Amino acid sequence: MDPLDEIVLTGLTVFGRHGVYDHEREDGQEFRVDLRLTMSLRAAAASDDVVDTVHYGELAEKVAAVVAGEPVNLIETLAERIAHVTLADSRVQFVTVTVHKPHAPIALTFSDVAVTVRRAQPTGKDAR
Repeated sequence: MDPLDEIVLTGLTVFGRHGVYDHEREDGQEFRVDLRLTMSLRAAAASDDVVDTVHYGELAEKVAAVVAGEPVNLIETLAERIAHVTLADSRVQFVTVTVHKPHAPIALTFSDVAVTVRRAQPTGKDAR
């Protein structure tokens, strides 16, 4: 059995226009994304070749395109879309996506608000 190795990308910061309120869509704000990919890194370690792993630079570009792309009301929806993009690479067994919205419209002092989703590679009847 392959080990549950991980690739972790934290703090990817992208400007987006997500939110329930009109001003969030009009003005936009920065979102931060953290990714934790669980997969075997055995082949990449043996070959020392980037084609045998998830190219985290290319994945960051794909995730940034989702965040900068079509607005959604909820960061829950945004996190789900990012998970879907990440799991498009069948080598990724599981992904944990955290979307941070540090400038959320909350009328109190706070540091951050975030949503985390954990998703697995679809199997059997879940596969599409």
